[in-house]
Amino acid sequence: MRYLSDEWISAVAHEVGADPAVAAAAVGHTVAITQVVTDSPFGEVTYHLVCADGRVHFGAGPAPSDVTFRQSYDTAVAIARGELNAAESFITGKVRFSGNHETVIAAQPFFAALDSVFTRVRARTTFN
Repeated sequence: MRYLSDEWISAVAHEVGADPAVAAAAVGHTVAITQVVTDSPFGEVTYHLVCADGRVHFGAGPAPSDVTFRQSYDTAVAIARGELNAAESFITGKVRFSGNHETVIAAQPFFAALDSVFTRVRARTTFN
C-alpha cells in the first residue's frame, strides 16, 4: 500500500484499534492531533489521531485538535522511514506545529505505544 493513501490510513486505523498496548496506554491520556502533509502524490493529505476517555480513533481529515503538525511529503516520508528524527525536524523547522504542544508532551507514553503500530504498517508500505 502506498504511504498516505486511503488504504494506508485504513490500515493504520485498523492497527490502532486492534492493538492492546495502544488501548492500555490510552487510559489516562487525552490528546488530539491533526497531521497535514503537503505536496504528496495525493495532494495535501490530512489525517488525525484522537485519544480520549480510553478510546483511540485514527482517520482521514482534520479533527478538533490540541496540536496540528504540518510538513512536506519529503519530510513526512523521511520521518516515517526513520531516516529523520521527529524531534530534530521540529527544531530545524521541517515540521511546523500550532496549538498546545504541552498536551502532546504529556501524552508521550501513549505515543510510544503507537511505535509498534507504525512499525507493522511501515513493513507493508511503499513510499514512492
